[in-house]
This record gives sequence, C-alpha cells and structure tokens, in this order.
Amino acid sequence: MTFDRKFLVCALCWAVLGMVLGIYMAASHNHAEFITHAHILLVGFVVSFVYGAIHKLWLAAPARGLATLQFVLHQVSAIVMTGGLFMMFANMAPPTTLEPFLAASSFGVLIGMLLMIYMVLRHRGT
Repeated sequence: MTFDRKFLVCALCWAVLGMVLGIYMAASHNHAEFITHAHILLVGFVVSFVYGAIHKLWLAAPARGLATLQFVLHQVSAIVMTGGLFMMFANMAPPTTLEPFLAASSFGVLIGMLLMIYMVLRHRGT
C-alpha cells in the first residue's frame, strides 16, 4: 500500500473514532473528553489526511525507510497521545503518571512533522 493511501486510511479511522467520541459526549451530556476529541480529529484525522495529500501530490517516491519511520512515528505518537489524554480526562490515571507519555508523544508528533518537512524539501519532483 502506498504512503498516501496508508495515511488516508488512518485519517478516516481517526475521523470515525473522533465522531464516535463526539456522539458519546453529546448523548451522555458529559464533555470531559472534549480535549481528547479535538486531538483525535486534529492530530489523528487532519494531520494524517494532510500527510496523505502531501505524499499523493508531492512525494511520489519518497525514501522508503524515512517515509516508513515518519508514518509509524506519527501514528504511534497520535495513539499514545490520545490514549493518554483519554485516560487523564476520564480520571483513569493521575496526570503525573501520564505526563511523560504525553510529553514523549507530543515530541513524536513534532519530529514526525519535521521529518515530513525534510522529505518535502529533499524531494526533487516536478
């Protein structure tokens, strides 16, 4: 599967997860997870979709190893981030326990973005 398609499939899965959480919050009248909801949709759905578009439009043949690293780093970081936020706002674990995971995942998302910038700048396409 190409990277643009991988990112698109992941983006759509993130969108479904964000919608399900949004519907749950509306039905339960409990909006404690609104920050998690926002991160699912922005970091998960929107950023993954944008990365897929970048691959489709500008990175037809990226360096496979680097593109794989960037893809995995972003998706794993988004999962850890949203999982940590969910547990924090559901009071499943204290913030002091989750903060190292949230910090690491935030840096993972940032490094993923920096790798994408590097791939775009390095690409010599038309």
